[in-house]
Amino acid sequence: MSPHAAAVLGATLPWVAAFGMSAYVLGQFRRPSGPVGRLVAGTMNRSHGGLTRWALGNLTIAPDATILDVGCGGGETIRTLASLAPRGRIFGVDYGSASVATARAVNAGLIANGRVDVRQASVSALPFEDAAFDLVTAIETHYYWPDLVSDLREIHRVLRPGGRLELVAEAYDRGGASVLQRPIMAALRARFMTREAHAAAFAEAGYVDVTAVENPDKGWLCVTGARAVA
Repeated sequence: MSPHAAAVLGATLPWVAAFGMSAYVLGQFRRPSGPVGRLVAGTMNRSHGGLTRWALGNLTIAPDATILDVGCGGGETIRTLASLAPRGRIFGVDYGSASVATARAVNAGLIANGRVDVRQASVSALPFEDAAFDLVTAIETHYYWPDLVSDLREIHRVLRPGGRLELVAEAYDRGGASVLQRPIMAALRARFMTREAHAAAFAEAGYVDVTAVENPDKGWLCVTGARAVA
């Protein structure tokens, strides 16, 4: 079991025992809503910290960058991105109402001063103009996207030429090393792919300069790709 899955499942097990609604709780991983969804979103903020710092450490982020975090969850990544781009503007989208509410609360001060904007939206139909962002991040979220390649193309649309997408996974197919993750991902109805399959999806969606970096000690994967400069 991945550290993220163990942490979030551990936090939600009391709800399962109390209400006998395991299917409902598992559904909160896909689309957080209501009080359980807020619990899940808050737990994600705590459990994703190390993964996020490692992933963002693989990037060079301009201080005035315009950045989108897709599947922003509880909003902690947005706050981190805002600190890394102190003159930039950070946007977040999530299709779970509880995630949006939590992310807005976490970043209330940054929203008030106009540096952060959090919206409820799907990765399949981003509410932004073409070529709007220097960087898009997607951390622990692509498992649930409706159509991975199509959704990667939608992100490609909103990237500026030369802009990059960074997609990060804590659960991915590493053969025998990931045997305990398989039943968890199956129960969540979540996408479970190899490093090579991730890179191939980027290429199919039109990205160039695709790289896939692993942290073998942690079992983390970071895939990046750029929109070509015309």
